[in-house]
Amino acid sequence: MAFEHDTITPYKNDAGSKKEQVAKMFDQIASRYDFINRFLSFGTDVGWRKKAIRQLKDLHPKTVLDVATGTGDVALLTYKLIRPEKIIGIDISEGMLELGRKKIARKNLGQVIQLQSGDSEAIKFGDASFDAVTVAFGVRNFANLEKGLSEMLRVLKPGGKAVILEFSKPKSRGIRILYNLYTRIVAPQAGRMIAKNKDAYQYLNNSIEAFPEGNALLTIMESVGFTNVYLKPLSFGICTIYCGNK
Repeated sequence: MAFEHDTITPYKNDAGSKKEQVAKMFDQIASRYDFINRFLSFGTDVGWRKKAIRQLKDLHPKTVLDVATGTGDVALLTYKLIRPEKIIGIDISEGMLELGRKKIARKNLGQVIQLQSGDSEAIKFGDASFDAVTVAFGVRNFANLEKGLSEMLRVLKPGGKAVILEFSKPKSRGIRILYNLYTRIVAPQAGRMIAKNKDAYQYLNNSIEAFPEGNALLTIMESVGFTNVYLKPLSFGICTIYCGNK
């Protein structure tokens, strides 16, 4: 099944596929990505990632796959918080991966964390390869949501768990008004000034608006085979953690 967000692309006048455009966009903003994330979220995004990773604490996973790993923030925090034996991060943006590898090297964690070029909709690992799969702010970028989720399920071991962290829309009317002002005006303008790429942060807003959030995403997760699905809204619903087991 196709979803509206599957068709949302960063560049209106670019003939490339969504996957190609997303890779191009992240390559272009890679050098400023970490800074602008902290700037736009006032540092809250770090806490969101930590809360998502803690959903795996009782599982004690030895092997973790971080999908759409970007510059490796979730991979690094996962090691810090729950100490798996092996973490592999995959992403389609080589520019982001290169920065992530440098961060990992500075912390001397190259034996534990490996970042590789990889497509979330065609994961190049065998069935039942990982105890846990994580993805933070990446499922909106899938060109085919069901395929990406199905691949995450496929590489999970029986009893394994997937944790998804994604932007969502606040339910409170007052918070929603402020949130819309921020995502529709402030973030794109900040992206233009800091990242020199307004399109990337306009895409952020457009993809959030079109994304099937909340219980709708849980239903999709169940439809591809996840069990025991649940969600946890964060920061008045600005962000949500979604979890499911195999």
